Amino acid sequence: MMFSHITLGIDDFARAEPFYDAIMQVLAIDPFMRRDDGKAYGTPTGPKLFIGPAYDGQPMSIGNGSHAAFLAPSRAAVDAFHAAALAHGGSDEGAPGLRPHYHPNYYGAYVRDPEGNKLQAVCHSSRE
Repeated sequence: MMFSHITLGIDDFARAEPFYDAIMQVLAIDPFMRRDDGKAYGTPTGPKLFIGPAYDGQPMSIGNGSHAAFLAPSRAAVDAFHAAALAHGGSDEGAPGLRPHYHPNYYGAYVRDPEGNKLQAVCHSSRE
């Protein structure tokens, strides 16, 4: 395991929560904690994603050149991630497909959440 957690700044939680619920559901990543202004997905002792206001209380800002990539169990899950993101206020940053310049089986899709954070789902399997 490479990381403990990822935190993404969200200013409009009411808009972000349905988006993240939808994309995490298609990746089979459950929520485990919710506050009035934020939520956590994953497991308390394993890898997790936190969404909510910036810790310093300032408005969130988008990291240039950064994104969070989630492992998808299949190429179909990558497709479903992309579709769920677009259906819940996200925007397209790269349609689902093979990206052989990374490796022959790299199948991914890129989106932006409603606040502009860049996200990706990727499957490394050679199986459809």
